[in-house]
Amino acid sequence: MKEASTKISTKETKLRYPGRVREHLANERTYLSWMRGAISLVGFGLITVRLQLFQSPVYGSEITWELGLILSLVGLITVLLSSLHFFAVRRDIDADFYQPAGRWVILSSMAVTFLGTGVVYYVFTASF
Repeated sequence: MKEASTKISTKETKLRYPGRVREHLANERTYLSWMRGAISLVGFGLITVRLQLFQSPVYGSEITWELGLILSLVGLITVLLSSLHFFAVRRDIDADFYQPAGRWVILSSMAVTFLGTGVVYYVFTASF
């Protein structure tokens, strides 16, 4: 009796470059990681704005609103840039021409450092 194979060999399941599956999966994991970070930034921005709405108006409350808005906008920009980066890396992997982009890492690190500095400054200067 012949055992049934679990392999499906149809036209739809064949890949152009079967050896690059790991690279594409790593690209997808990186993309999903950026999405989690973007969701966190947007959520933290919304929470910052919502907390400001429940407090009595004090000096510096407009900074809270602006900081929350900036965090949310950076999160949305992260979604856009990470999507563009995902497709560019996918295209480069298929073309066998991928080179890591140092600018992307520097840009995102600077943005997070800037936002983190703003949050720390607000926490230590706001009168609660």
